[in-house]
Amino acid sequence: MDPQFRIYFSQEWFNALHLSVRNFLSEMFNGTRIPALLKISSEKNTVNRLKKDIRQLNVRLSELQALLEEKEAQLFRSRSNASSVLEVRMGQTNGTMSSVTGIPSTGVHEVSVLPSRVSHETCAPASEADSAKDWVVAGPAEVSSELIPSKFAQGSSSKLDRRLGESGTSDTLEMFRDDFYIDTGREMDGEEEFLEVKVDFQETFLGHTSPISRCRFSASGNNIASASVDGTVRIWTYDPSTPASRNATIYCGAEIMSLEWDCKSDRLLLIGTADGGIKAWNVDAKRVVCDLSTTEAFPSVLDLKCSPVEPIFVSAAASRGYGTSYMDKLGFASLTVWNMKTWKAMTVLPLGEDPPAITSLCFNHNGKILAAAATDGMIHMFDMSAGLQITGWPAHDSAISSVLFGPDETSIFSLGIDGKIFEWSLQNQGKILWSRNCSRFCNRDNSEHRHEMALDANGKRLLATSGSVRAPIYQVRGHTNGMKTLPHSAVITTVDWHPTLPIFLTGSADHSVRVTSTL
Repeated sequence: MDPQFRIYFSQEWFNALHLSVRNFLSEMFNGTRIPALLKISSEKNTVNRLKKDIRQLNVRLSELQALLEEKEAQLFRSRSNASSVLEVRMGQTNGTMSSVTGIPSTGVHEVSVLPSRVSHETCAPASEADSAKDWVVAGPAEVSSELIPSKFAQGSSSKLDRRLGESGTSDTLEMFRDDFYIDTGREMDGEEEFLEVKVDFQETFLGHTSPISRCRFSASGNNIASASVDGTVRIWTYDPSTPASRNATIYCGAEIMSLEWDCKSDRLLLIGTADGGIKAWNVDAKRVVCDLSTTEAFPSVLDLKCSPVEPIFVSAAASRGYGTSYMDKLGFASLTVWNMKTWKAMTVLPLGEDPPAITSLCFNHNGKILAAAATDGMIHMFDMSAGLQITGWPAHDSAISSVLFGPDETSIFSLGIDGKIFEWSLQNQGKILWSRNCSRFCNRDNSEHRHEMALDANGKRLLATSGSVRAPIYQVRGHTNGMKTLPHSAVITTVDWHPTLPIFLTGSADHSVRVTSTL
């Protein structure tokens, strides 16, 4: 190549490069690129500043949340400190009971005419194929595969033993001192002092797909019936050595509000629903043997109780209320006695005109006395031989959600929706033998469930439902602080104790039922 041409080519290339650089620099400095770069830098600074502000706000929010929790704890302690001895309001009764195990000698109220509320019943066909269409049975394998066992080692912490006051005193003030330090106002059995229950084993049943409404051990304790708000009842066993031939799934078509096993055997299960239905399920035949109905005026079957001696059971049904909470949705009460041989209504127990709803029933050991708890805070006692009310007293300032006879049947336990538990003497009516306040475990304002309680076989431990993920277990008339169950993942809606063993049931809104054996 000619040297002059190469010099010329190099000069042309250099001139072109120089022109490009000039144009680039001119474009930068004429306001095209620099403002864009400045804008990007400004936006980055803004983003960084906002991130810093967000971090500061999160820190502040955490501080405020901690402060709020502290204030709530202080408020709870202040309310507890303000608690004083409750004054028990007692109404005058026209009769006295010589013993709860026998018929009272005096004081029976005479009623000339029983209420004319009647019920209609329709017995199911003898063949299983003709059973009600809304009842479906699932085989044993379906249920047993949903029982998930889990073992828990014994915890290292021991029970807290604290004694207060004189042992065995019968004074009401002393009973309240089991709950409170009256002189200092400090609550004795705060939740933080509840030790976790010592567990031998625990098994979780995951067969339901909606919140649990009821769960009950059978008379022998070998079988369990659990119900959920979607109208499903499951019958299952937690013990691998127990035959699973009775396991079944039953679809009722309405919310289950009550369950009751026959007291004499594991053969029959009664189911009460929110649409006025009472179903009798034969676990051996796996079919409905009778399908009863309450009157249309009383569609909510809140409780069912079988007599421990006679082939009868009592249903507590309620009309519909107009409130928003569970108790406000209940109207008036109706108590009906049913014959379990003929499956016919025998009589309606007298409660007066437009009585408040009855939420819980309990027979004594010989079936002669029936206790009934009402939403107006009253406990009613009925002589089942005469079919009349023999006595009653105002036990709570609020609605009562559960009532139980004590193990020796000289006392009766009541649980109010305010979380107060009382043990009442039946030999000295109106006297409180023992009490506890489990209001911290109750969510009275927003409760969608009826709280209930259960006593162990010895009557020494009382388990209650809870608005928390744990449920309290109290030592009855003991000086030892209560225990708390292992946590579910939602509130505990129903509880029960095994009839003979230290094993209890908890059903939860997280759709699970747990069987827990304690050490």
